[in-house]
Amino acid sequence: MRRSLSGRIRYLEFSTQHFFPRRSLWGCLLALVFLLPSLNDSILSLPQKAPPAEPSEKDLDQAGALIKQGKLDEAIALLEGLLQKEPNFPGLEARLGKAYYTKRNFRQATIHFKAALQENPGDRETIQLLGLSFYSLGQFEEAIPLLEKIQSQLPPTEFDGVYLLAVSYLRTMRVEKARATFAQLFSMMQDSPAAHLLFAQMMVRQRLEDEAIPELQKAITLDPRLPMVHFLLGEIYLYKSDAELALEEFNKELSINPTLWLVYWRLGDTLTRLEKYADAEQVLKKAIWLNETFSGSYVLLGQIGLKKGDLDLALGFLERGAKMDPNNYLAHYLLGQTYQRLGQIDQANRQFELAKSLLAEGKNTQQLLLSGSLK
Repeated sequence: MRRSLSGRIRYLEFSTQHFFPRRSLWGCLLALVFLLPSLNDSILSLPQKAPPAEPSEKDLDQAGALIKQGKLDEAIALLEGLLQKEPNFPGLEARLGKAYYTKRNFRQATIHFKAALQENPGDRETIQLLGLSFYSLGQFEEAIPLLEKIQSQLPPTEFDGVYLLAVSYLRTMRVEKARATFAQLFSMMQDSPAAHLLFAQMMVRQRLEDEAIPELQKAITLDPRLPMVHFLLGEIYLYKSDAELALEEFNKELSINPTLWLVYWRLGDTLTRLEKYADAEQVLKKAIWLNETFSGSYVLLGQIGLKKGDLDLALGFLERGAKMDPNNYLAHYLLGQTYQRLGQIDQANRQFELAKSLLAEGKNTQQLLLSGSLK
């Protein structure tokens, strides 16, 4: 007959006291022999700890909702936890990459997007986001094949991908492909004069001024009277501190395009640098007649007045320029110099402080309008 656990224990106590001395080694071993079957039954009957739950689509939806709410750290923590539980759960790596991409942690995003593409090589969104992550990291060689792959899948109205691909070609000096892609983006023939001008402008935006010059010269060869080619050459030479060459190009542009205020403004700047103040005043007045709402011409006239020692004239132009464009760093700086020379030290200090804060915030409106990133 099978005894209960308590019965076995009482029987064991009697047996060990009868056959072996109390607390002997043999008594302990014999106790284990008798007790093991019942102990196993008892242990098996104890409640077992449930295994960790696997990720589900509901978890991914929750993470997606957190991303949309801007709670990126919470979403990443949730997804990282799910990844620990089940590294191979479908869609988890892509969702985690997207969370890091949204947080602008592009380096971490690339790790998860790569893993997601191993799982699903045809995922268009992951391909696109991985390409954009590489682009954002400046890794253009890695970005190009991914951006190329999605071009045929983009809707006709989505131009950003084409632009980024063109910039990637340019940054890796694949010049012909870059020019052709930019021309396609603007519906031009890739070897047309306008395409060479456009490509030069894009080069200047990427701070490739020296490389832009041959493109502009090619445009002039193809069409000597193409507007804005000489203007952009003048901008490049002015940036390179060659005011004489810049002067020549701006004058050539005026012979083709005599009604553009922008050319007069830049020509006035060039003449000011060459200290030809009377000529500069004449062309700057023409710039104002063509566009009286632009502050830059007034500021340059104020600068000329300051250099000539005509402080009242300088003050009038500079105050008007600063009022028209309160974020014009140069206007406030020159105002500070004018007030300082007029003996109005408190006013001068206020203008210098304002100019300093605007410069720190990057609100200098004297940047070149077409080239943008020249300075």
